[in-house]
Amino acid sequence: MGGTEYLLTVMVTLFVIMDPPGIVPIYLALTGTMDKRERNRAALQATLLSLGVISLFALLGQQIISYLHIDLAALQGAGGLLLLLVALQLLTGKADDPNEAATSNIALVPLGTPLLAGPGAIVAVILFVKQAPSQGDYLWIALAIVVIHFLIYLVMRFSGLLVKILRRGGIEVLTRIAGVLLAAIAVQLIADAVMSYAALFESSPGATGW
Repeated sequence: MGGTEYLLTVMVTLFVIMDPPGIVPIYLALTGTMDKRERNRAALQATLLSLGVISLFALLGQQIISYLHIDLAALQGAGGLLLLLVALQLLTGKADDPNEAATSNIALVPLGTPLLAGPGAIVAVILFVKQAPSQGDYLWIALAIVVIHFLIYLVMRFSGLLVKILRRGGIEVLTRIAGVLLAAIAVQLIADAVMSYAALFESSPGATGW
């Protein structure tokens, strides 16, 4: 596989997993009460955090997981539980509470991680680094990570234009829809983690039937 082809493979995979268009409704729901400057800052912070986390796991992911004795399925389950908590806040309206917003930075959690730098993206990057045909392909992986995050920033940065169209009522409706979508993503992550452990149990030598 050539360098350019490997670059496209990594970029397409990360694009599908991180889903820049899909982050728009959740981003608008979480930042709907902010002014334009705060939304732009949140977009930048979330992108930089995600870039840092993904880059860290690209460099040291396998070592970190091995040192802490963490299964990738556990990482998926933890991300799913965290997203489920955020989804419940969106569905119940607690995310609109200014007191709640003042105690946390949504640009870091859940936008930066685990929405952008989530279990899927982390696992994908670890596998790409592990399976790279040559050391020179590490540069293509790094370039793909940077390009995808630049695209993500642009999508969030200019999605604020929708706020002017939707206005307050539209944002409230979008918040509830985003809560449902986020809950579905969370349940899927938890289900994938459970299925991974079930498959591991079934394939173990000492496993017995029910």
